Amino acid sequence: MPWSADHKVRTRHRILEAAATLFTHHGFTEASIDDVMRHAGLTRGAFYAHFASKGELHAESLLHAARSQAHRLEGVAPRELAPGYLSQAHRQGEAINCPLACLVSDVAQQDKRVRDTYTRLFAGFVARCQDADASSPDRERTLQRAVALIGGMAIARTLSDDTLAEEVLAACRAQVSPEDDD
Repeated sequence: MPWSADHKVRTRHRILEAAATLFTHHGFTEASIDDVMRHAGLTRGAFYAHFASKGELHAESLLHAARSQAHRLEGVAPRELAPGYLSQAHRQGEAINCPLACLVSDVAQQDKRVRDTYTRLFAGFVARCQDADASSPDRERTLQRAVALIGGMAIARTLSDDTLAEEVLAACRAQVSPEDDD
């Protein structure tokens, strides 16, 4: 029986979902092609029908993860985004799995294609923050907010001390949504 017309598209989507999850939770080095394919419910042989390399998969899974999370930003002002984004649920990977925060140090070690993809995603995140924050069209302030969101989460995720991690998240929430901005 032949495959349906959308079989390849659906299979590719499953691989990207698995890769986005595993790379976000474990990093590029720790998530092997075999791990990704097993998580997708496929064999390693199917990988090469969709991707030429693990690096290509990494770059495309960054885009996939960002697109699947982007709806959370639509029409949301940065001060409204902060409580959910800078939360323990995000830190522990229970809610949001933003590749910008989860993979910041991992991407720095990757090839140009992956770094270029990350750069485009970051620029898009900043633009969304700028567009959503009509009260403060200042580019510098928007960059500060984006960095506080992403950087605060990235640092909090690396800490083994839950109390200190919550202090970092709270400080970043205050930075992103100071009382005098209202």
